[in-house]
Amino acid sequence: MALDVISMETGAAGSGWRCIRAGVMSKDDNPVLVYSTFPDRDTAMSIAGELVDGKLAACVNVLGEITSIYNWQGRRHADPEVAALIKTRSSLVATVVDFVSARHPYDNPALVVLPLVGGSEIFLNWILAETASAQPGRDG
Repeated sequence: MALDVISMETGAAGSGWRCIRAGVMSKDDNPVLVYSTFPDRDTAMSIAGELVDGKLAACVNVLGEITSIYNWQGRRHADPEVAALIKTRSSLVATVVDFVSARHPYDNPALVVLPLVGGSEIFLNWILAETASAQPGRDG
């Protein structure tokens, strides 16, 4: 099956990305990835399951073990971790970050948002369909 790539261009100065072709993505609510790391696979899997079950993420890719080298509290560390890519919508980012932070064992978990500038129209629509809309007054 061939993938349909969305054509993207920048809007007016400072207005962000918009979808020319299908209207899938808008400045206010579009698919994004949230990158995070966890101390082990079990922690990542548990939080990932809760995100998907709660419609805060369409999918979470829990990747294999990585080694993170970083400075923390004046010491250099080299620790095994598990990375995860959380597929969600931009209107849910604050909720996802708060949700993961509240359940994460680290004092300062890595949580960064990676904007998407295009991709398969079918896949991007799926992310939106599988996540809860963050509209006021909506249950769930």
